[in-house]
Amino acid sequence: MIVKICGFRDPANAADVVRAGADWLGINFWPRSKRFVDVELGAQIATAARAAGAVTLVGVFVNQDPDHVAAVIERVGLDLVQLHGEESPGECARFGRKLVKAFSVRSAADAARFADYDCDYVLADAPSEHYGGTGELGDWTLARTVRESGRNLLLAGGLDPDNVADAIASVAPFGVDVASGVEASPGIKDLAKVERFVGAAKAASPGVTEPS
Repeated sequence: MIVKICGFRDPANAADVVRAGADWLGINFWPRSKRFVDVELGAQIATAARAAGAVTLVGVFVNQDPDHVAAVIERVGLDLVQLHGEESPGECARFGRKLVKAFSVRSAADAARFADYDCDYVLADAPSEHYGGTGELGDWTLARTVRESGRNLLLAGGLDPDNVADAIASVAPFGVDVASGVEASPGIKDLAKVERFVGAAKAASPGVTEPS
């Protein structure tokens, strides 16, 4: 079970979260996010996180210029790019399969959109005009239909230490993604909540493994 903790504004806090057991860290480069960081701070967060342990770094972008996204990937040294807006399959193809395509899922039609994207991972989030990070709970039944289609699904939307085990039991995702559910304030994670979240997610995991 992959545990992705998303949205950091402090390098030391990011390092602590890696040591607490997070597998993936999301760094948000969308300027309208409460957790936005510029490229230089993003690079500092990446350096601190990698020094703390083995971690996959994911850059989060929303409807941004592909050349800018590519430049940030190179400068920060990101492992994956998460495109969380209305990017087309063609726009996403530029970044190859090492991509997380995210959508807010409020209907079966939204869930079906993932089929158009050739990428390693998809993320089902709760409906939101702010593209995630709001703490609103997602629809686990719809998310399960995405997972049942054979995709490597990251489940997001309103997860926290108290409900993540139930979410995993309901959806059986490849991984879970949390931001506000483990925060002390936007961009700063509460380590006690992180440890509880990681422990609950790992204990609930049926042993999902990453594809070769």
